[in-house]
Amino acid sequence: MDALHAGEALVSSVFIQLVVILVAARLCGRLARALGQPAVMGEVVAGLLLGPSLFGRLFPELSDALFSPASQPAMQVLSQIGLVLLMFQIGAGFEFSRLLEGTYRRAGLRVAIVSILVPLGCGFLLGHLSAPHLAPGLPAAPYSLFCAVALAITAVPMLGRILIEFGLVRHPAGIIAMAAAAANDAVGWLLLAAIAAYTAAALEPGRFLLQIGGLLLLLGALWLLGRPLAARALRRFPLRDGSVSPELMALVLAAIFLAGVATERLGVFTIFGGFLLGLLMHRHTEFVAAWERQVGQVVLVFFLPLFFTYTGLRTDIGGLGGVADWSWCLLFIGVAVLAKIVPVTLAARSAGLPASTARAVGVLMNTRGLMELIVLNVGLSLGVLPPAVFTMLVLMAVATTAMTGPLLRLVLRDGAAAEAPAAAPG
Repeated sequence: MDALHAGEALVSSVFIQLVVILVAARLCGRLARALGQPAVMGEVVAGLLLGPSLFGRLFPELSDALFSPASQPAMQVLSQIGLVLLMFQIGAGFEFSRLLEGTYRRAGLRVAIVSILVPLGCGFLLGHLSAPHLAPGLPAAPYSLFCAVALAITAVPMLGRILIEFGLVRHPAGIIAMAAAAANDAVGWLLLAAIAAYTAAALEPGRFLLQIGGLLLLLGALWLLGRPLAARALRRFPLRDGSVSPELMALVLAAIFLAGVATERLGVFTIFGGFLLGLLMHRHTEFVAAWERQVGQVVLVFFLPLFFTYTGLRTDIGGLGGVADWSWCLLFIGVAVLAKIVPVTLAARSAGLPASTARAVGVLMNTRGLMELIVLNVGLSLGVLPPAVFTMLVLMAVATTAMTGPLLRLVLRDGAAAEAPAAAPG
């Protein structure tokens, strides 16, 4: 009976946490919209507020009771399930067509290249310079590489929401930014997978090559066997009135989790399994649309706030001690902003875009948001990013995403919105 009561107490504790997280996420999401920010920005801030940065600092005893260590494994599993499902959704909705369409190809290509290479170089250099001060005792190469990817990433889901809210989906700035961001994310995820495998291999070249070989085999199996199996499953269990059948949903969920297990065994984290399965289902557009209707809302409303809160519980803004830490934090934010906006704007101008449109593309490519938080959690879990640097980069992700809306309004006020969406550069 004691074990039964302990189990019931744990369930009750988790349920109370879920209520607090969901209510806080909804309230902060509404407040964010009122302030002109995407709702997901408020959910990110809600996660930070519930962590040691505010709630834990003001009410330490209540925070310890609410987010007790005993319930953390359950919350971690729930957040990881949501993250794997979200990565599946992102992979399934990945805009490959944006990478291939002829319109704006030259501008999109130039923007994609500089938006990856310049922040990667700046991030790696900043990581190399900060390693002796912020990450003493840690391997400098993986730390610097994670800093590089953290500065280079652009958040496609967040960018998509911003484009919709600003009515820029068919505008030259929106088309070019989305195409470049898709390429940016594709390269970023490949780099993150390689760096995670390299770090998990404890810097052993032989083991690292084995992991890369295993990933290539997994990709080959998914391409050669997974695609026809997916098509067969969709024929065997077709959509009913535009809805995914229970049998097909069970098969897809099982495949997502098995792919997550496979990538975890290869040392590249379970989230990549979900992303790979999403890419596998990408061409089945009716299934993707039905999945987003049936499962997507649950992921966004229930699971995603859990991930933000899990990130917030690992982020302690008060843990940044003194002028030195805050100086490094501001430097990370400043370099992240300049390494995106300036080279992207210049690249867009060199492709023949008007100045206001080029500036809008630069501002849009500075959006990081959710993708950044995923990268940072991988780095922290691998032990490559110290907690203080993790906090700095979380603040960088929040700051660069929060400034997108106000900067975009300022740029659009200068005339970007007046340009004809059908005018292809060059």
